[in-house]
Amino acid sequence: MSSDPWGRVDDTGTVYVRTAEGEQVVGSWQAGSPEEALAYFERKYEGLVVEIDLLERRVRTTDLSAKDAMAAIDHLRTQVDEHHAVGDLDALRARLDSLVATVESRREERKAQRAKQADEARRAKEALVTEAEELARSDQWRAAGERLRALVDTWKGLPRLDRKSDDELWHRFSHARSAFSKRRKAHFAALDAQREEARKAKEKLVAEAEALSGSTDWGATAARYRELMADWKAAGRAQREAEDDLWNRFRGAQDVFFAARGEVFAERDAEQAENLKLKEELAVEAERLLPVTDLKAARAAFRSLNERWEAIGHVPRDARPKVEGRMHAVERALQESEENEWRRTNPEARARAEGLTGQLQAAVDKLRGQIDAARAAGNNARADKLAKELEGRQALLDQALKGLQEFGGQ
Repeated sequence: MSSDPWGRVDDTGTVYVRTAEGEQVVGSWQAGSPEEALAYFERKYEGLVVEIDLLERRVRTTDLSAKDAMAAIDHLRTQVDEHHAVGDLDALRARLDSLVATVESRREERKAQRAKQADEARRAKEALVTEAEELARSDQWRAAGERLRALVDTWKGLPRLDRKSDDELWHRFSHARSAFSKRRKAHFAALDAQREEARKAKEKLVAEAEALSGSTDWGATAARYRELMADWKAAGRAQREAEDDLWNRFRGAQDVFFAARGEVFAERDAEQAENLKLKEELAVEAERLLPVTDLKAARAAFRSLNERWEAIGHVPRDARPKVEGRMHAVERALQESEENEWRRTNPEARARAEGLTGQLQAAVDKLRGQIDAARAAGNNARADKLAKELEGRQALLDQALKGLQEFGGQ
């Protein structure tokens, strides 16, 4: 009989292994010596040790599922329990028991982790749904649309929840996207309708602008173009391609008109600048007539100058008041000279002036006599009253005498 610390072989060739529960039959060995039998079954034990080592390493370092780990443990436990190896089988059982505890612990950890991930995924999807429902009411069509597409990508990257919860949240999420798309479609449909109306209105404006481009009624046509521009701005925008084409035509028609007007105005401005120069020369000649010494000659010279003035034509608008004012000043001076001459030589006016002066002189003399009589009688109050009346009559007399002097009188 042969033996070692963990097993023995009896005389019949039966091999035993020692366990905490006593010896267990491993098998029968008839092909060689007892030592060879023990060595054979010890090698089988070592094979179990290697398999358990590998399984422990897989459990520690890989994502081996609990189900697969337990299946491997059960397979190894069966081999240990069948006692087909010689060695410390109780130690192997203890390692397998410890491995079971590790797997169970990992199972609970993963379960808790999955629960945490599911909760995080739920909160993340609820946040996506809330944001999508807010975006569904937005009028920022481009930004909101881009954000909703980004939310879809984010949703796809999140883990699925339980079917009911996932379906409910997806229904709300999808409904928000559909509501936004419906509103955006309605908005752009209305916008397209507005742009079509704008296009029709602007086509009419373009047609009128092109019809006016050859007009030479500069003032009225320029005013109408300003009105057309105001109508253009009020019409709103057409579709981009139509808007650009219509604007180019509209602007082109105006350019044709204003270029032609500019050429005409440039010629007119040059002509008016020359006219201004000529009128300024006439104004200088007219001003040489002052002061008037020979009214008849001055009047004849001014009429000649005025005829030449009228024949010249228009001057620039901003220069007109100044140059015309110089001629008007000379004309007013001539008129005043004529009026003074008329007053000086008019017999009727002289007679009226002399008559008025005589009446006022008589009234003054009478008042003076009355004042002297009142004071002689001691009636100073009456004398003072008459003196005040005398002051007024004397002022009128002085004025009449001054007027009479203009007729070559006193």
